[in-house]
This record gives sequence, structure tokens and C-alpha cells, in this order.
Amino acid sequence: MTANKPLLVGTFVLGGLALGVVAILLFGGAHLFSRTARIVSVFSGSVAGLTVGSPVTFRGVTIGKVERIQVQVDETKHTGVIPVYMVLEPGKVEWTNGSFRSDAPSMTAAINAGLRAQLRSQSLVTGQLTVDLDFYPGTPIVLPHLKGKTLELPTMPSDMQNLKDEIGDLHLRDLADKARLTLASMQHVLDEAGGKIGPLAESLQSTLETTRNTLVAVQGNSARTLENIDKLVVEGRGQIATNGRDLDELLRTAQTTAAQAEKLVATLNDMTAPRSPLRDDLQSSVRDLAASAGSLREFTHDLERDPTGTLFRKTAR
Repeated sequence: MTANKPLLVGTFVLGGLALGVVAILLFGGAHLFSRTARIVSVFSGSVAGLTVGSPVTFRGVTIGKVERIQVQVDETKHTGVIPVYMVLEPGKVEWTNGSFRSDAPSMTAAINAGLRAQLRSQSLVTGQLTVDLDFYPGTPIVLPHLKGKTLELPTMPSDMQNLKDEIGDLHLRDLADKARLTLASMQHVLDEAGGKIGPLAESLQSTLETTRNTLVAVQGNSARTLENIDKLVVEGRGQIATNGRDLDELLRTAQTTAAQAEKLVATLNDMTAPRSPLRDDLQSSVRDLAASAGSLREFTHDLERDPTGTLFRKTAR
């Protein structure tokens, strides 16, 4: 019996080890030999609602979980960051050209292609969050460069964070102050307008009465003016009828004078025609006058040269 004790103890120990291995395989050994990818991300906003074990998804499909959340404080700058460590299960993701690879070069290539992490609301009632992965090509790669060898995955602001930033950019306090000043100015204007409406209404009533009286006066003056215009038209028509007869007589006289002038011009044209008798008589008279002038000119020269002889010769003749 004593010789069998070591054998019993050994058998008991081996059985215990075997049970432990079976338990490990049953309760957690499924992932013991599987490859996993560990990544870390630092989100700019609050991570309230994100806990250890929260799912990590790709467009809503669970591909991992949050493994650890840590707070790191910079003693010199007195600033803090909250890195979120995640573990991905490569068996749930496949590349189009093969299975998903969790090595650093493959993840770096995915990050350069736009792979980013973003906080998403899992339940509006409980406020729980998830980490959702997706590709955002062209977005900047901002990394905090944490200590350690875990691969860092850039993040994108959440929809709630974008909404908060937009609301913050609105400067609601300044808008409220401006709205308050505007309402005060409007109230002041209304108060002043209320005090001026009464006198303004009385002035407007007086202006209306004056305008009505002016219109009545204008209507009376217009009636008298129309009567004067009618009288003037009648007188004008009478003068036109009277003067019309004088104008007719004047036109007939002018026509007679024009006819006589035409006859005179025709007579003058006949008298000055190249072969008219009057023109021949005038030309003969002109020639006789020229001959007489020549004889008189010769007598004058002879008289100047020899007055006595010339006179006696003329007398003797």
C-alpha cells in the first residue's frame, strides 16, 4: 500500500492538469492559438459610455472589442490623453486577395488608405458607445505617438463631437447678447413711435382737411377756367371767320398782281429779244450817239489847238 502512494499522487496530479487543460480549452482556449491584432486609438472628445468589452465594429459588424482604457497624464504640460486599446479578430475580416493580416505593414497600408476609428452611439437610452472602423480617404493622419509597441490607429471626430463643435462655433452667448440688444432697441423704437402716433394722426387729419378744401377750390377754379376757355374758343372762331374773308380778298389781289407782273416780265423779254424792233432802234440810237460823241471829241481837240481858226472856218462854212 505504501509503495502505491507515489503512483496515486502522480495520477492525481496528472488528472488535475488534464482537467485544467480541458477547462482552459473549453472556456477560453478557442482563442488561445488564434492570431489577434492589437491597436490603440486616442479620441479627442469624451469617451464616457465606452467601457472595457465594448464592441469594435466595421460599419456595424463586430470584429473585436475594447481591451483596456487607460489615462496618461503629461506631468510637464499638465495635459492628459485617454488611449483606448482594442483587440481585433482577424478571422472575422478577409481581404479580397486573401485573409486579413494583422501584421504592422498590412495595418499601416490600411491606415494610409484611410482606415480610421470613430466613436458611435450604441444606445441612446443607456449612452453606451462603440468603436467603429471605416475608410475615410484623404483625411489627415494625426497620431499622438504613445509609448509602446502597439500600433496606433488615427481617429475621426464623432457625429456628436462635430455637432458640439458646430454649436460652439455659433457663439451662442454673443448671439443671445445681440438678440437682447436688438429686442431692447425694438422696444425703444416702439415706445417712441407710440408717443408720436397721436400727434402724427392729428397732423394727418389736418392735412387731409386742407387737401380736401384745396381740391374743392381747384375744382371751382377748373370750372371757371373751362368756361373762359370756351369763350376764348368761340371768339377765336369768330375772328377766324371774319379774318378769313379778308384773307380771301388779299389772296385774290395777290393773284391779280402776280398775273400783271408775269405780263410785264413777258413784255420786257420781248423788248430785249435779239431780233425785236425796239432792240434794233436802241442799237441804232446808240450808234448815232457814238458818232456824235466822236465828232464832238474831234471838234474839242481842234478848238484846243486853234481856237480862232477853228471858229472862223466853221463860220465861213
